[in-house]
Amino acid sequence: MADTLENIAVAESAGETCCSSVKSTSCAPTKPKLSWKNFPGRDYLLSTWTIVIGGPLLVLLFDQTQFTGFVSFAISAFAGTLPYIAFAVALIAWLKAAGAEAYVGKAFEGRETQAIFLAALFGGLAPFCSCEVIPFIAGLLAVGAPLSAIMAFWLSSPLIDPPTLLITAGALGWPFAIGKAVFAVALGLFGGFLISMLLRTGAFANPVKVGSSAGGCGCSASPLTGRPVWKFWQEEERKDRFSSELKSNALFLVKWLALAYVLEAALVTYVPADLIAGVVGGDGLGSIVISALVGMPAYLNSYVAPPLLAGLMDQGMSAGAAMAFMIAGAVSSIPAMAAVWSLVKPQVFAMYLGLGFVGAVLSGLVFQLVI
Repeated sequence: MADTLENIAVAESAGETCCSSVKSTSCAPTKPKLSWKNFPGRDYLLSTWTIVIGGPLLVLLFDQTQFTGFVSFAISAFAGTLPYIAFAVALIAWLKAAGAEAYVGKAFEGRETQAIFLAALFGGLAPFCSCEVIPFIAGLLAVGAPLSAIMAFWLSSPLIDPPTLLITAGALGWPFAIGKAVFAVALGLFGGFLISMLLRTGAFANPVKVGSSAGGCGCSASPLTGRPVWKFWQEEERKDRFSSELKSNALFLVKWLALAYVLEAALVTYVPADLIAGVVGGDGLGSIVISALVGMPAYLNSYVAPPLLAGLMDQGMSAGAAMAFMIAGAVSSIPAMAAVWSLVKPQVFAMYLGLGFVGAVLSGLVFQLVI
């Protein structure tokens, strides 16, 4: 043992790096084995910004004729959502700086049923697509609104609004337009009350994904809670909170919605709407289920879908299949899925997709029986 300690001391005095174990036969440092986990730049390659920037660059490299249209579509779609992002981000930061988020959450206590009805009805009037609704969902999650009311708004909002109602009526007739409006509110109510029942069993206790812009929802009390101080700028601590919340929430929402609109541009550019809709022709239960499955990941907004589906219905597509396809596509397209995945935990994400699919199939079946 004395010889071993003497050898270690000599090695250290000579500036060598020795092994921690006396049983080791070599004191030479070992180089870490290169793997994907320690690959240089791995975090950057797997980041959201890689797709946001790399997508247009790939189009420029391999399909220059589509580059201008691709980028223009993504930018214009993002710009259309920007006012909603700005409003939602500022509201979240203001409520948290004022210490009022707990009060907003308490406003729903004992009024959950009323909140679900109001959320479903308001969602039917709000002119938001499945991506534009994300900033508002983030805000509601951040201030502690019940998940049941949030889900009601989340499901009904992308389906119908006054302009969409008129466009649908013009292309497919008033029965179809009114049917879609009724199903939009019904789906919101169905999803809201189902979530309410599941919440009573202990499910979805912490629905928000850690690190999302809504990460403060229900996790812990705000250090600034108590009586809200609406003039937050009069206190330095609250001003700092407002600034930090504004920056973090803005970066989060801009990042994920930029990804959503790049994916949307790719779908619109390279997957023709008539090709998607052409797959779902036919009649019967099978066509309704297939229409919902195909419609879920597809991007076919409420302004493009009515005239396209009108043409397909003239060629034999059933009214039920058309309704299922339209509802499934409005609730959960791939761009919307990307944004939703960033906000909530997997079980809530799965419930959101499941409700969208089941609601689309049931709506198609009911509409097929009634019409």
